[in-house]
Amino acid sequence: MTDLSMDATQVPQASELSSTIISVYDLLADQALEIPQYQRPYKWTGKHINQLFSDIAIHKDKSAYRLGTIVFHREDGKKNIVDGQQRTISLLLAARALIQRCKTKALERHDLQKRLIELAPLMVNPSFTSEISQQNIHSNYLEVARIVSRADFTEAHIDFFLNKCQVVAVELADVSEAFQFFDSQNARGRDLEPHDLLKAYHLREFSSRDEPLKAATVAHWESTETKELATLFSQYLYRIRNWSKGVSARYFSKDDSDLFKGVNIDTVASYPYVEQLRIAHHFVDHYNGQYERKIDSREMGFPFHLDQIIINGRRFFELISHYQSKVARISADSWNGRELVGAVGLDGYAQRIMAVLNSYPARTRTGDCYVRAMFDCLLIYYIDKFGHAELSRSIEKIFIWAYSLRLQMQVVQLASMDNYVLANNLFRLIKDATRPSDFINCSLPVVSGKKSHRTGEIEALFREMKYYE
Repeated sequence: MTDLSMDATQVPQASELSSTIISVYDLLADQALEIPQYQRPYKWTGKHINQLFSDIAIHKDKSAYRLGTIVFHREDGKKNIVDGQQRTISLLLAARALIQRCKTKALERHDLQKRLIELAPLMVNPSFTSEISQQNIHSNYLEVARIVSRADFTEAHIDFFLNKCQVVAVELADVSEAFQFFDSQNARGRDLEPHDLLKAYHLREFSSRDEPLKAATVAHWESTETKELATLFSQYLYRIRNWSKGVSARYFSKDDSDLFKGVNIDTVASYPYVEQLRIAHHFVDHYNGQYERKIDSREMGFPFHLDQIIINGRRFFELISHYQSKVARISADSWNGRELVGAVGLDGYAQRIMAVLNSYPARTRTGDCYVRAMFDCLLIYYIDKFGHAELSRSIEKIFIWAYSLRLQMQVVQLASMDNYVLANNLFRLIKDATRPSDFINCSLPVVSGKKSHRTGEIEALFREMKYYE
């Protein structure tokens, strides 16, 4: 039995592995391909299939497009897939759907027709005992068959898929080394983190004009601690974007990365909704490129918003840098209250609220941290939309909204936080608001919960503000 508990830091050296870049056609035509029984069930869904072919359509004019890495273990003339089976099975399904298409109606390009017919007997035909795998394979084949049978999936798309879409094939002769390599990619490989998958995606989306900026962009990203980026995405950006849409936001995973993918200004069609993005994008660049900026040094920042459609490529990295700074000034992790208090002169209860939230003894309990996360996210979302207008009153309102949960529940868990936000969704209220009063004038219920000596200062504020009985 293979020992999978080996030290993931002991990665095979370059001399011990073979790495090549091969086309999808060459991958699928390899009769040595094998999907071993120890692999987990095939779990890709129609969403993954559609995303794959959406990416192919976007990049079809490129000379090549990389689909990822496949890790093999060579054994008895077979290439057992250690990592990459989900993608490989999906590519097999796509090829079979294409073969069926050309059998139904011959392609005009005889070279493609011949290539697909020749591929058919070469491809492996793995069997699966898992019902999950069987169901997903059946539904995904139907999904990909629908995609490749559409009139807009042209023979140029077929050519690009077979011959210009590529994978990095990594082969190792020793099974333990293969799993070492796989484990090291999962344990230490930053490319498997959701935010670093987004980094790779948006670097590919850079326009040719922005190519000279890539090195500096990567350097800035890599200079940021991965934990800091993970926190920014999972605790703030992911939650705010989902909650503002009325969607649950508990765990940020690789499957949620589409939330931070949007449109490429250079390649997206001229849909009406894109025009305001395109105008802002080019105007900001034009303004900052004028010679007058060398005199007045008044560079204009892009007008980002937390719930906006993402502009792929350079603007994505600018957006992340923008909110790194904004979140750092507001969140509980790094703000002791002085900066914002001094900048805008909080009045009413707001200054006391911030002082209490940053000092009451029970603030570091898990449940209190969840409640503070609700408070921070809604405050960040408000400031992102209305700046410091009516900030003191908005802090009062956000405090009552968030900490009502703390007073009502003895134990606050992640699910408690998420359910409470969705049932009492002030993010949607801010999203739809056109002026601060639309948010500030909303009515909140009075709390009548159990007393807790550990939240005495919170409860005292509620009583003074006439929200506790």
